[in-house]
Amino acid sequence: MLTPIDSMQGEDEEDTRLLREMAWRARDYITSFHWCPPITDMYFVGGIGYIVATFLFVFDRKIGGTDDKLWVIVGDMPTVYMIVEPDESPRDVLEGYCQLMDDWVAAVRAGGGFEDVFPVEAARTKEHADMLESRLATLREEIIPMFSADRVIDADGKLIAS
Repeated sequence: MLTPIDSMQGEDEEDTRLLREMAWRARDYITSFHWCPPITDMYFVGGIGYIVATFLFVFDRKIGGTDDKLWVIVGDMPTVYMIVEPDESPRDVLEGYCQLMDDWVAAVRAGGGFEDVFPVEAARTKEHADMLESRLATLREEIIPMFSADRVIDADGKLIAS
């Protein structure tokens, strides 16, 4: 369920190549934040090359004294990091991602209220909101059902399998 990046394999060579590129994009994204501690482990959780992939980053110390792990979701949609919650499954993570992005779409359509919304690096236009909403629909209908509902994080926030 959790695959070390060095062992990550896609459905074919092209998918593997795309997933590896996504892994490096995810790493570059999370390390771009000044608060990011050194990474000790990086796992592939699941994904489809270019479309979407979920990675779990484990750090050598807690960020701000709270979290030593973060999810990073990358693909043909906004890249996001998310806090690791106890008892989470890969499916839960992607559903949470969709909820974060739904908030952004709603704020765009409302013309404001971004202070409580995860920042998205896109112009706050109806066109971008529509594009994201369409990708979220595909994610919910076609991709999330393929992700495991088995937990990878236990109730204490520890990795179940690696």
